[in-house]
Amino acid sequence: MKLNFPEIALHVPTILLPAKDVKLETWSVIACDQYTSEPEYWDRVYKDVGNAPSTLRLIFPEVYLESKDHNEVVKEINVHMEEYLDDGLLRTLPPGFVAVNRKLGSGKSRRGLIVALDLEHYDYREGARELIRTTEGTVLARLPPRIEVRAKARIEIPHIMVLINDPEYTVIDPLFGKCSEPLYEGELMGEGGSVKGYHIGDVSQIDSVVSSLFKLSENTPNMLYAMGDGNHSFATAKAVWENIKKKAEGNDVDIMQHPARYALVELVNLHDSGLDFEPIHRAVFGIDIEPLMDAAARYFSNQEFSWGYQTKDQQLGGQGHRIEFCSGGSKGWIRVGRTNSELVVATLQSFLDDLTKVNKSVTIDYIHGENSLENLSNKKKCIGFYLPKIEKKLFFEAIAKDGPLPRKTFSMGEAEDKRYYVEARAINL
Repeated sequence: MKLNFPEIALHVPTILLPAKDVKLETWSVIACDQYTSEPEYWDRVYKDVGNAPSTLRLIFPEVYLESKDHNEVVKEINVHMEEYLDDGLLRTLPPGFVAVNRKLGSGKSRRGLIVALDLEHYDYREGARELIRTTEGTVLARLPPRIEVRAKARIEIPHIMVLINDPEYTVIDPLFGKCSEPLYEGELMGEGGSVKGYHIGDVSQIDSVVSSLFKLSENTPNMLYAMGDGNHSFATAKAVWENIKKKAEGNDVDIMQHPARYALVELVNLHDSGLDFEPIHRAVFGIDIEPLMDAAARYFSNQEFSWGYQTKDQQLGGQGHRIEFCSGGSKGWIRVGRTNSELVVATLQSFLDDLTKVNKSVTIDYIHGENSLENLSNKKKCIGFYLPKIEKKLFFEAIAKDGPLPRKTFSMGEAEDKRYYVEARAINL
C-alpha cells in the first residue's frame, strides 16, 4: 500500500489507540488550550480521572503554564508515555485513517478524518504560501513550552483540526456508508457529547480519499488545507521537525523518512453541518472600565471613538465598528467610526495589543463562549469584549487572498465542542 502522497501533503499513518478495556470517558480529555482561565475545570478533570489511564497524563494543560515547573511536567509526561507503551495500554492499528463521528452536546453531529499531514508543505512565517496554510498569526512566545513537550515525546496525541473546502462532500462523508464496526465509541466527559471512530484501512477507501483531495487541490491551487484549531500545536510540530533536520545535517541518514516529518490531525469539511464558526471573545484583566476607555480614546483619537453603557431598548447607530462589552454585571459598547480594518476583531486587537505594551499590568485571555466571558467579567478588574462570527463562505477566500487573520479570530464551536484526545502516533525513533 502506498503511504505517502507529497503532492497533496498527505501521509497514511499508523495510529495508536487505547486498549479496548480502557474507558473512553476517562482516557479522552479536552484540548490542552481550553479553559485557560478556569483552573477549576481542570481540577475537576483530575478528580474525575483519578488513577485511570488517561491522555490527561500525556499533555500539559495550559492553565498551569505559569504555576507548574515545566521540566518536571515534561519529565512526567515522558514517563507516562513510556509506561503506556510498555504496559500495552496502547494498541497499534494497521496503516490507515480513522473516520470520526462526533455527536456534540448540542445534538449536532460533526464528521472528521484522522490523517497525517506533511510538515514539508507548511510554513507559519508571514507571507508563506504553502499547501497547508496558517489561519492566524503565530505567537512565537507560545511555542517553547509546547516544543519542550514534543521534542522529547515518543508519541503525539493531536487536538489539531484542519479544514478542507469541500462543498460537494466528496472526501469524508462517503466513508461512513462503508464503515463496519467502530474501533471505539463512548461518552466524553463534561458536556463533550459522544464519539465513534472507524478504521479506514482498505486500499479502495484510501484511494477514494486521495483522489478526492487531488481534485480539491485543482480548485484552489497552492492551498488545500487551512488550520482550524491547534494552529500553535501544528507550528510546534513544524519547529521540532526543522530542528531534527538541522541536527541530522552531515549525517549519513535518510532523515526525510523520520516519522516526525508528519503530524496527526483531524480533517473537517468547512461545510459540515455540525461545524459552527464561533467568535473568540476577549477578556481584559488588570484594569477598570474608565482607565481602559481613556486609553481607547487616546488610541482611536482620530477615528471617531465613543463609548457608553447600554440602556433598555437602546439602538446603536452610526458607521464603523461597534463592539459590546461586559464588566461587573454591567454592559456597554464602544464604537470606532472610522476604521483601518475590515474585521471588527482586527480593530479591537490592535488596540488591546497596544494597551498591553503600554500598561504591563494588563493581560488578555481568549475566551470561548459568552457564558464563560460573562462569568470572568464579574471578577475585579476584568472587562469582557464580545466579538461577532466570521462567515464560512469567505474563509478560504480571505486566507488565500490576505493571508492569516488576526490571531484568535474564530473558534470551531464552543469550548466543549473542541477535539478530545483519543488517537496517538509514534513520532520518535
